[in-house]
Amino acid sequence: MDATPPHCLPTDLVCLSHLRWDFVYQRPQHLMTRFAEHRRVFFVEEPVFEAIPAPRMDVSRRSDTVVVVVPSLPWGTSPEEAIPIQKAMLEELFEIYSVERPTFWYYTAMAMAFTSDFDAHRVVYDCMDELAAFKGAPPEHLAYERDLISRADHVFTGGHSLYEAKKALHPSVHPFPSSIDVDHFRAAREALPVPADERGIPGPRVGFYGVIDERADLDLIAGIARLRRDWQLIMIGPVVKIDPDLLPRADNIHYLGMKSYKDLPAHLANWDLAIMPFALNESTQFISPTKTPEYLAAGKPVVSTPIRDVVQPYGQEGLVRIAATPEEFVREAERAMHERKTDRDWLDRVDAFLSQSSWDLTWGRMAELEMLGAIEDVSHRVLSTPSGAS
Repeated sequence: MDATPPHCLPTDLVCLSHLRWDFVYQRPQHLMTRFAEHRRVFFVEEPVFEAIPAPRMDVSRRSDTVVVVVPSLPWGTSPEEAIPIQKAMLEELFEIYSVERPTFWYYTAMAMAFTSDFDAHRVVYDCMDELAAFKGAPPEHLAYERDLISRADHVFTGGHSLYEAKKALHPSVHPFPSSIDVDHFRAAREALPVPADERGIPGPRVGFYGVIDERADLDLIAGIARLRRDWQLIMIGPVVKIDPDLLPRADNIHYLGMKSYKDLPAHLANWDLAIMPFALNESTQFISPTKTPEYLAAGKPVVSTPIRDVVQPYGQEGLVRIAATPEEFVREAERAMHERKTDRDWLDRVDAFLSQSSWDLTWGRMAELEMLGAIEDVSHRVLSTPSGAS
């Protein structure tokens, strides 16, 4: 790692996540695997509902220090009934693993419903997305988020737009935009074998990977495919929260499903252009796409819709081209692919920009903030101990 970790992180870490560990590999996994180098991490997911007679807690390991916890609840369990069940499961987990006063690390404020009574050493809210604006968000999310922010020692945000929205709500709010594992994606700059499911697809290949949901501009994707029928649009990722039948269909649009994190460089290596065709709506107002620096580390030209955290800094730095309509997207894509072949300085500028960020550096700074709070807690207790007290 290129960051210097704190020498003694004080407690176990319990991560409450709306994302599943074995889903798309992104911010929670990047950070938790780094924390797990120094402490135990319990990754607690949202419940799954199954045809089972009674609740069950499924516990499995992803490493010696990463434990994934999935509550399985019977079909028909109401949200109100789920709260005490999840609380009891967490109490059981803590007893089995001898967890005492852990750091609670929240990605979803909804977990406050069953964790607010626990004695936490530290509370961190890593607000990677404005989940209240997502499709199907529970109406009580905002109330739980207010409660979480009031209890948190630190609030981290997944980008600068979210930071601007949250900075007045807490005295310790810190922006941590999407970061990058440069070495992993830089491998895509070399000639890698074409993945099996792309071998029969001719070029030019224009690719996207990520979750395909209400944040995708389906009309834009259809328009690009219609305007440039010689381009092959490669769409990688799971389809969630939208009807798959609504996806645009054409001979030059290819949905390849979900891929593992380790396989992404091989796909990127064989693309001519990477795209971010996000819709401009409530669910994308505060996003800071992790794929932006990943695409760039792979050495691919990138075109994106005008997402605020892409326009600034990537668009303003001349690293990503910005377009809103199918016509603009095609024009900027043609310019980007030409630039990649002719502008020898472009890749140097990309590398200089990416050198300022990494998941190691992001994790290190987060850990320092948590550690600082822990040291302050200890110092306060020492200073508050009456003379002669043990």
